[in-house]
Amino acid sequence: MSAIIVIVQVLAVWTLTDFLSGVFHWLEDTYGKPTWPIVGRHVTKPNILHHYVPRAFVTNSWFLSSRLLLAICTAIVAITLALGVFNWMIALSMVLGVNANQVHKWSHRSRRENGSVVTLLQRLHLVQSSAHHQQHHLRGKDSTYCVLTNFLNPVLDGLGFWRGAEWVIQRVFGVVR
Repeated sequence: MSAIIVIVQVLAVWTLTDFLSGVFHWLEDTYGKPTWPIVGRHVTKPNILHHYVPRAFVTNSWFLSSRLLLAICTAIVAITLALGVFNWMIALSMVLGVNANQVHKWSHRSRRENGSVVTLLQRLHLVQSSAHHQQHHLRGKDSTYCVLTNFLNPVLDGLGFWRGAEWVIQRVFGVVR
């Protein structure tokens, strides 16, 4: 397999995983209710707090920030192993996915808090920068949902993707944002 094909595959996996991070973020911001059993307490309530106090979660441990993603990714790995379809691309997606909240935390921390390696990754646009993620908090929390990179949000927001998805959900299921 040529190096170019591998690079394209890595970029595709990274982009798809970033898109999925955006879908989950959009779902919890748009439709999550703090009164829901389990999800309300463990996902929606902390998310609401985060929108009022964006730095409230930056001191959480990796495990506390990633435990739900770890459970989801572990289940996906187990299922793909059982089906015999597990491969390096799924492994990469799971590593990125399980760390989505960590990348999100980095976008709320200072350069000094993040250190030189994370700051370099942000400057190289390999992970989302603070300036990029700040748009989510400044624009009414109804855009810029993808948390891994700076690349997808301008495309999805420019296309009106999230508003279109909400329109479809309203028409098909009668559920309003």
